Amino acid sequence: MKNIFKYLRLVLIGGILITSCETIELDLAENPNALSPSQADPDFFLNAAQVTFARVAETLGEIGADVTRIENMASRNYPNAFSPAAFDLTWERAYQEVIQNIRLMNVLAMEGDLNYHLAIGQMLEAYTLTLLVDYFGDVPFADALSQGETLNPTLTPGADVYAAALGLIDQAIANFGGDAAAEPQNDFYYDGDYDQWILACNTLKLRLYLNTGNITAFNALIATGNYIQDSDDDFQFQWGTNAVQPDTRHPNYAQTYTTTGVGGEYQSIWLMNLMDTSDDPRTQYYFYRQTDEVPGAEGVPPNEETLACSLTTAPAQYVAGGFPFCALPNGFWGRNHGNAEGIPPDGFLRVAPGVYPNAGNFDDSRLVGIGLGSGGGGAGITPLLLSSTVEFWQAEIAMLGSTAAGQAFVTNGASTSIAKVMAFGDGLDPAADMSTAPMQSDVDAFVMATEAAFMAGSDMERWNIMAEQFFISLKGNGHDAYNFYRRRGFPTDIEPALEPDPGPFIRSHFYPANAATNNANITQKGDVTTQVFWDTNPASPTFPVGN
Repeated sequence: MKNIFKYLRLVLIGGILITSCETIELDLAENPNALSPSQADPDFFLNAAQVTFARVAETLGEIGADVTRIENMASRNYPNAFSPAAFDLTWERAYQEVIQNIRLMNVLAMEGDLNYHLAIGQMLEAYTLTLLVDYFGDVPFADALSQGETLNPTLTPGADVYAAALGLIDQAIANFGGDAAAEPQNDFYYDGDYDQWILACNTLKLRLYLNTGNITAFNALIATGNYIQDSDDDFQFQWGTNAVQPDTRHPNYAQTYTTTGVGGEYQSIWLMNLMDTSDDPRTQYYFYRQTDEVPGAEGVPPNEETLACSLTTAPAQYVAGGFPFCALPNGFWGRNHGNAEGIPPDGFLRVAPGVYPNAGNFDDSRLVGIGLGSGGGGAGITPLLLSSTVEFWQAEIAMLGSTAAGQAFVTNGASTSIAKVMAFGDGLDPAADMSTAPMQSDVDAFVMATEAAFMAGSDMERWNIMAEQFFISLKGNGHDAYNFYRRRGFPTDIEPALEPDPGPFIRSHFYPANAATNNANITQKGDVTTQVFWDTNPASPTFPVGN
């Protein structure tokens, strides 16, 4: 379904287009360095838009995962966790390298009756726009990237952007269902299967209906069955293994699998502990341990040089809540939520991202340090819309009436996620001893234990179990966890920040620094408490509870 070699060819033939967009466009006006419709092939525009869209989604998804403990947030408080400048490149990519390339392509596509080009572009633009709303709130749209003289586009209300996105999705579905004079040279998501594209379009609509509380529309679309229900139809981007000129590897793999060990991020202690203590079959696929001992864990002496917190006491909120602090047993070396310490010489000690979804190493307890190109070499995926996610969405809707009604959906969501993860890992890491992988009996035992705990729990406990299983399934895509956390405020028993008062939870992020500085119609937010239009819950810091 995905074609890595096509992607490699894309970057080679389309590299000039991507490079031309690397200048910082502060006001979203037409980029004078970009190719114009009279100079370019529509496939070049579509190629660039497809790849850059995956990078935008991957970057924002990492941020959503950070704040929901799927990944580690390396800041002691929320207001300073993500600076405005940190969003400059992603904002530029979203507007200049995704949306503008799509709109320039549209001119050629409409002239040539290239309806499938149009449809892919409409779907990707709708997804990109709604991501921007979910993370920033009101964003430029109505007069953004216009071909006229609008140098300072205004902010369009998020609700209006959502409505426009739904319109784009409907147009995409209509175009996918028709004929075209020619097909795209490269379809990096479904390899020319437009029925699958329609499933993805409808699944994106489900997300938007759920965010906006349009339960009637959600249920009506579910009743049609015309959405992603099988992992074979999952909407995801496939990365490659080439390390240089161009680097086609999964971005997180490229950052973490280095010659000096794990670079960049630490794995989340909350997620590793939750999965390890419940014998989750996905654990070996998500996390690769380089050692079997963590300083400060039971029976292991502390080490100030490699793990400074191993010599400190747990914060009061951790003690009171019984949360594991600093060190986990069995070599799960990571960090707690909000740990902003520097980087010690632990590159060959801390846990590395596993074989899913980054295509790193599978954890067969070999306890060998990672290296450049090890494991699956970075040929991982960026999950965008998954069948397991739809199961948890349905659980959420069902549980609004009766928490017990969510049980089958939670079970199906966990089972679907486990099957996808385990199938993804098989054979991807050639050095792995796959005889150590969980057996079907292990999977069955985990699913039955989760189901039993759910049915035996109180309403609050059921919501927490549902949320935890949902978050586990979202490794590699924090969008839906971030949205769910703001919609429902679960799980309530999530690990707190290390700082006793980390400030209000991020309801939306600061606008990018360049946009706020150079666009007279964008006023920077005073803090991160501004709620996106569909977030109607109580204001921070009382919500979410797990702050």
